Amino acid sequence: MASKALSQRVVRAVGESSASERVARAQELMYGPLIDWARRSPLHTDALGHSVHPSLTDVTAGCWLGTSVLDVAGGSESRRGATILTGFGLLAAVPTALAGAGDWAELSGAERRIGAVHALGMDTATFLFAGSLVARLRGRHQLATKLALAGNGVVATAGFLGGHLALNRATARRAPLSD
Repeated sequence: MASKALSQRVVRAVGESSASERVARAQELMYGPLIDWARRSPLHTDALGHSVHPSLTDVTAGCWLGTSVLDVAGGSESRRGATILTGFGLLAAVPTALAGAGDWAELSGAERRIGAVHALGMDTATFLFAGSLVARLRGRHQLATKLALAGNGVVATAGFLGGHLALNRATARRAPLSD
């Protein structure tokens, strides 16, 4: 019960934070035209009855988690596979982020602020994995592994916030609940 209360306190603090509001405003300034495009794109649809963003996150996060599993448990013979998964996760991050941006554009209040911090975390993870890919391509596998592990830590934290939005606050829902 205590961990549930802690997670609720964390989400509430992020949602009520003036720093989170500043993050949201900065993202609107930086990504404004891209956010507008994402909102009108096929990645922001109601065809499924819910957002496509949560489904796409499974591809990105799965690739990156697989990267770290190969790095830690696979030995030197798994380096090529880890590199491929890192790159594929980076490619998958593009439509995932665009779908999320389209969803975020429709949020307000605490949900908007939580989404902004979630996006900042995922941007950070993406940069860590981009650095990991560069390190891999340069033969710096120890550095690549450290960057990927750090990226996965950030993905887990940011994913907690995104999961809260989609599941607890129902921001991924497009159609009304049915019986």
